Amino acid sequence: MLIGGGNPFQNLEKTTVLQEARTFNDTPVNPRKCAHILTKILYLLNQGEQLGTMEATEAFFAMTKLFQSRDVVLRRLVYLGIKELSSLAEDVIIVTSSLTKDMTGKEDSYRAAAIRALCTITDAGMLAGIERYMKQAIVDRSSAVSSAALVSSLHLTNVSGDVARRWANEAQEALNSNNVMVQYHALGVLYEARKTDKHAVIKLIAKHLRTCPKSPYVGCLLIRISRKLLDGSDKGGELLKFIECCLRHKSEMVVYEAAHALLNLGRNCTTEIAPAISVLQLFCGSQKPALRFAAVRTLNKVAISDPATVTACNLDLENLITDSNRSIATLAITTLLKTGAESSVDRLMKQIATFVSEISDEFKVVVVQAIRALCQKFPRKHAVLMNFLSAMLRDEGGLEYKAAIADTIIAVMEVNAEAKEAGLAHLCEFIEDCEHISLAVRILHLLGQEGPTSKQPSRYIRFIYNRVILESASVRAAAVTALARFAAACPPLLPNVLVLLSRCQLDSDDEVRDRAAYYCTILQQQNEPTVLPLVQPPLLSVPSLERALRNYMQTTMEEPFDISQIPPAQTAEEPTQIEIHSTVKQQPRLTREESFMEKLSQIPYLAIFIGDSSLLKSSPVFELTESETEYNVKCIKHTFTKVLVLQFDCINTLSDQLLQNVRVAVEPPEGYTITLETSCQRLPYNELGTIYTVLTYPDDVHASVATMPTTLRFTARECDPVTGVPDADQGYNDEYMLEDLEVTLADQVRGIGNRGLDFGVAWDAGVEKGYTKLEETFALGPSVTSLEGAIQSLTGFLGLDAVDRTSRVQAGAASHNLLLSGIFRGGKEVLARARLALSDSQVTMQLSVLCPDPDVAELIISSVG
Repeated sequence: MLIGGGNPFQNLEKTTVLQEARTFNDTPVNPRKCAHILTKILYLLNQGEQLGTMEATEAFFAMTKLFQSRDVVLRRLVYLGIKELSSLAEDVIIVTSSLTKDMTGKEDSYRAAAIRALCTITDAGMLAGIERYMKQAIVDRSSAVSSAALVSSLHLTNVSGDVARRWANEAQEALNSNNVMVQYHALGVLYEARKTDKHAVIKLIAKHLRTCPKSPYVGCLLIRISRKLLDGSDKGGELLKFIECCLRHKSEMVVYEAAHALLNLGRNCTTEIAPAISVLQLFCGSQKPALRFAAVRTLNKVAISDPATVTACNLDLENLITDSNRSIATLAITTLLKTGAESSVDRLMKQIATFVSEISDEFKVVVVQAIRALCQKFPRKHAVLMNFLSAMLRDEGGLEYKAAIADTIIAVMEVNAEAKEAGLAHLCEFIEDCEHISLAVRILHLLGQEGPTSKQPSRYIRFIYNRVILESASVRAAAVTALARFAAACPPLLPNVLVLLSRCQLDSDDEVRDRAAYYCTILQQQNEPTVLPLVQPPLLSVPSLERALRNYMQTTMEEPFDISQIPPAQTAEEPTQIEIHSTVKQQPRLTREESFMEKLSQIPYLAIFIGDSSLLKSSPVFELTESETEYNVKCIKHTFTKVLVLQFDCINTLSDQLLQNVRVAVEPPEGYTITLETSCQRLPYNELGTIYTVLTYPDDVHASVATMPTTLRFTARECDPVTGVPDADQGYNDEYMLEDLEVTLADQVRGIGNRGLDFGVAWDAGVEKGYTKLEETFALGPSVTSLEGAIQSLTGFLGLDAVDRTSRVQAGAASHNLLLSGIFRGGKEVLARARLALSDSQVTMQLSVLCPDPDVAELIISSVG
């Protein structure tokens, strides 16, 4: 007997346990000792311990000796051991006869477990040998045996897909059992047998539509099947009536399942969901915590997409704020945050403060995300909400929790300019005691970006320099960069910051000293606004930069290296709605353009035309055929400096045809020249074939925006649908008309966004260099009725990226200034300034374009017009 608890298997070693397994060979068998050893093996396997094939096989064959014991506990452990080792050991079918004997014997305590173990080791070749026994077990008088056989038959569908259909008659008989669990499993087998035939499934559940089933498990499964059949449409009135009927079932499980189904259907169709909301409202007042949790969790999900529907439950949800179960209280308060009015925000914040310290970090993150959505909904309440978030920052918590709060504060600052000063102040206070290095570095980077443009930049210098004195090397390095950013952007602060940076050159860390020396040198030599890009260089794609430098070193290097051709680093968009989930760290990955460049550069005949140039941009996938047609063709446009590579991905959806010599004929418009056409020699059924066409861009950039007719041409041969072998020696030539392919302005422009660009400085520098500046006023089309829609339409059409977060529009604003930047093929910088005004759902725009190439500037203006 253990004194004080603890885990008796905590310090097990695999080798020792496997040596103990030799005890299984003793005669006579010691049931108690063997059961203890077998429990150790099962524990190790379930803890993720890896056994080699030899080790697993030896343990498995030693375990088979235990069949001579009649001890019930030991025998059931043997069945578990067979299931666990069946995928690791060799020759496991040796126990088939013993398991078959047990499953057909008179000992009911063995039979169900033996069936489950036998089906685990069964393969397609053994299936016929045990089929007779399985059919008998399905209709067995013992409910445990019948359920085990039915569930095992579902698992066997992975071995042979027609198992459920072959045993459907026996499953139909088991459906009439008095045991509710057998009924449930039998219905699952019958559904598996007919799920590919919608009419057969409807016929299966037809007899249950008029009356609610007595078995709650069957009722839940029928509701889920009915929901799949409805598939978000209003058709199937009988099925809807059945689900609504289940709202009055005597089992709370079925009632909840029906309400949940109606709510999910209601999001996609015009289903009346008021009865389902009423049911969940009643569950909110239940004495059972499980029902309260289920109800409030479902209401919380509905509130994301349709908060007005949940408003009727607000009173019941407020009663749950003080629930003893903090999970329920958290979901209740976050639901109220999504559905409440602006006037109730202050009261809700006070109620949250009373219990937020008592819940886990996981649920605290949920609360923070709800507050984030509330900030976007009621921007005028940013002061109250940010004060609350600041208080949460001072509480104890892990990195994920603190990062969620910091992300929320930053997001509020981005969408609400009035919250910027308060947000920076809260973050400055937080890094004074921040114990998470990665978070401190991120906040220092933000201070370096936003602090210089605040009302009093000097107030943040003290907070940043404190990090140089007190923190680790990584944080000190980030603080040095932030200080340099202040010095470059705010000339009055330059002398004082230079003093601080000179002290940093005595730091013990190499990175900190190097940064300080670099920034001091740059700032002392050039005290002008143009120094800003040198202090904060653009974030470039490292693999693309490395490839471009290697190509440059292979040339004569007479011309300077053009860094503008390097694409920006990949940035991940943050999801707007986040549910409770574990954070998974994503590994660094190539950008989309880098992945395509790797693929294209490895094709010899394409590498000749691509040369040393970098891939400027790869377009989204464009469908040249309908998805239901016999041939599917998709196109991706790859833009280089002088050539356009068209990638056609083709799929043959006809099983009785083999396509040969497949190519896409492109009719080039005036100015374009086809320099390479490839073909796919063989395109069997449902296999992907890729075809490339290389065109040279016209010298006149105005002619580069064009429409190209395309045709799929091939030789078709009839073939056997099963083997794919052609029936005839010769085929016939055929062609298939495709959609026209458009080469747009956006295909030739890559946006550069916030790559360390100070738009005002770059614009003034362009004017001083004599760049062409064109300006025009436009009235946008009737499809654009909002400032947000105008921004989305303009950036998508031009291919430029918004700078300095100007893609965000303040709530209720009637005008907006949008700043855009990008690179036209050939490394030609493009800057654009769009002044948008909204009046009576009509958006007018004054667009100014600045570019060193007058033809490109004129092309952009004329394309908008």
